[in-house]
Amino acid sequence: MTDIRIFDTTLRDGTQAEGISLSLEDKIAVARRLDEFGVHYIEGGWPASNPKDSDFFAASASLRLRTSRLTAFGCTRHKHRRAEDDDNLKSLIAARTPAVCIFGKTWDFHVREALQAPLDENLAMIADSVRYLKSHGKEVLFDAEHFFDGFKASPEYALAAIRAAEAAGADWIVLCDTNGGTLPDDIVTAVRRVRDTVRLPLGIHAHNDGGLAVANTLAAVRAGCTMVHGTVNGIGERCGNADLCVIVPNLQLKMGLRCVAPERLQHITDLGRFVSEIANIVPSPNQPFVGDSAFAHKGGMHVSAVARNVRSYEHIDPRAVGNARRVLVSELAGGATLAMKARDLHLPDLLDHDAKLARRVLNRVKELEHQGYHFEGAEASFAILVHREAGLFRPYFELSGFRVIVERESDGTSRTEATIRVKVDGIEEHTAAEGDGPVNALDLALRKALEKFYPGLKDVHLSDYKVRVINPERGTGAKVRVLVTSRDAKGTWSTLGVSENLLEASWIALCDSVVFKLLRDRVRHKGS
Repeated sequence: MTDIRIFDTTLRDGTQAEGISLSLEDKIAVARRLDEFGVHYIEGGWPASNPKDSDFFAASASLRLRTSRLTAFGCTRHKHRRAEDDDNLKSLIAARTPAVCIFGKTWDFHVREALQAPLDENLAMIADSVRYLKSHGKEVLFDAEHFFDGFKASPEYALAAIRAAEAAGADWIVLCDTNGGTLPDDIVTAVRRVRDTVRLPLGIHAHNDGGLAVANTLAAVRAGCTMVHGTVNGIGERCGNADLCVIVPNLQLKMGLRCVAPERLQHITDLGRFVSEIANIVPSPNQPFVGDSAFAHKGGMHVSAVARNVRSYEHIDPRAVGNARRVLVSELAGGATLAMKARDLHLPDLLDHDAKLARRVLNRVKELEHQGYHFEGAEASFAILVHREAGLFRPYFELSGFRVIVERESDGTSRTEATIRVKVDGIEEHTAAEGDGPVNALDLALRKALEKFYPGLKDVHLSDYKVRVINPERGTGAKVRVLVTSRDAKGTWSTLGVSENLLEASWIALCDSVVFKLLRDRVRHKGS
């Protein structure tokens, strides 16, 4: 089986999508999931472009990547500067990544109009930049920007640009459909010409402006590319990038090309939904392979046929990509998904052997999802739900009441205080805490009240907080879904709450966060 290298640019090209902004913590969390999934390269960002990306590379030592090579992104040297004096190239060295990816112009129109440099100078910029990075021991991937438009306009110059990168020592030539308007047949023609021109391995980087990013990527692979660039869920500037959640299954299941280990491919649906939740975007139910509706069957002849033979209306086994068949009129819908999720969370295998329990869990999940819950990005809350339905849950505390006060002064300053009363084994604790806002104050007050009984909570920190409006047509009376991510020395976990009241939804998520920590550690500490 031929190996295809997967180059993920979710953290760089994906963040250029309208409405998406990832925090440093978000980027680290996504990088960990990409590494677990098994992508070969993770493009972490452009360190010369903004402080957040520089901070990401500075913090990347904590990632301890096992399968992925972290890659920094940048451009060729400035037209009036030597490579060794170029700040952009220096930032790539300072990022301390084993691989770097730089883009250079290959379209003569762009060299003249955008770069405003002589054509020969652009070739020198490419060669000098690659040579400089190689002299520092980097694996260098050369992104041939606008290659397909350049090849159509002037094939001689476009090929001269990639030959310059090859002669300078580049390790990969990546052909970019930067404007996203090329058709598959033209992709094949250009890739074959390049394959006959250079000896380096080739990659494809496609944008989706013509709705063909996936098709163009697959066509490029058939023509000889052995690396594919893309983003999780296809997020990216304008109409997006090639969607790895669609490309990888097609390459591996349809074309017989190895991208990731088969057991890891079964986690691609979870990966897609995880990134959607982190990016605070609504997943597309119609997304191929990983969408909620990708293997959904509703009524009539389809359901009847699927009941006899699933191949009648399914092009692959949904389990191969970690998705699940959904017969929307059947009470069996979703049971396999819940059991698989429970196994992924290392929960007792009760859902596999206790059909009544599995049904209770399924019904409860359906009930909560109808209310606006979504457990794909909040696995800790799902674990708690299973424990409750299985009768394994022991309440660690009960709420007697809480109050949050926000005071705003005439000078514009504000003060937020939360007071809380909880009981642990019949002992009531009454505490208060000030915070930067009502949720922060409530979080601090809850943990302050419980740390006396459970000292391990001192290690817990709230690392992220997201709010999504579920039914915006209700205006200020709409339901909200709150996603809380917490961490301690052993890892991170996410919980959620849903309510028309923002504080109530936040409280539910915060309580689940504390409970999951205590469940996971299996420790209860009592105060004197």
